[in-house]
Amino acid sequence: MPFPEFDPVLIHLGPLPIRWYALAYIAGIVLGWWYATRLVKTPRLWAGGKPPLTGPQLDDLVFWIVLGIILGGRFGYALFYQPQLFGQIFTGSSLGERLEILQMWTGGMSFHGGFLGVVLAVSVFAWRKKINPLNLGDLIAPVVPIGLLFGRLANFINGELWGRETTVPWAIRFCNERILQTYGFCPAGDAPRHPSQLYEAGLEGLALLVILSLAIWSFGMLKRPGFVTGLFLVGYGASRAALETVREPDAHLANLPLGLTMGMILSIPMIIVGLILIVRALKRPVAEG
Repeated sequence: MPFPEFDPVLIHLGPLPIRWYALAYIAGIVLGWWYATRLVKTPRLWAGGKPPLTGPQLDDLVFWIVLGIILGGRFGYALFYQPQLFGQIFTGSSLGERLEILQMWTGGMSFHGGFLGVVLAVSVFAWRKKINPLNLGDLIAPVVPIGLLFGRLANFINGELWGRETTVPWAIRFCNERILQTYGFCPAGDAPRHPSQLYEAGLEGLALLVILSLAIWSFGMLKRPGFVTGLFLVGYGASRAALETVREPDAHLANLPLGLTMGMILSIPMIIVGLILIVRALKRPVAEG
């Protein structure tokens, strides 16, 4: 199946290109903000009928989270996948090369880096406002799959992060005229590959969103601080680790020990921490309002 002639740029506003990748982040943040607001405005979901913060506090938290996503995602990508970008700050032959680490609009964002950035931002916010960080985690975790869904769809449109070679009927050749004109060749080659971006959008995005929503709205798990956060960590970590088996690893990270990929290595701690949070949450009594 040929790769569609997607243009990563939706529209040009004068000299400013509006990219699908940037719109995916904006859509994820805006819809996530809306969903989190709905959770805050539904007291019956929370232990004691008390949401962890107010509407204005949530608005402030969103600013912190956006900073965590952007800075953590980009610097995490550089740290985990392209550490030479740090060296280019001092050795680059041009200003563009030296500042490439900041060029997030071209792609190159790490979920695990963004996750750590958000954890840091939420932790600092919770400390400053004297709020239980587990309650804040339970508020943020259910909205993350929304951003993951749009982000992976944007990865597909960009023709990046493709899967391994395969012969399944829905395999895609990630090569078209736009890619040829941009690079002069097709980085993914001409072999049919798994559309792993779509698998991730469906599993890490849509499926995980449904699972977390059921835990909240049908089983009342926001009344057990840490459970929803743990469920997200286990769900994302397991999904990502499983899908790494069909996702093409970065060429310079293709021979890691035990046949693992960087995505697997970074996901294993998430699963462990998530299981610990789930067990702890289930052992504690629920404070009904």
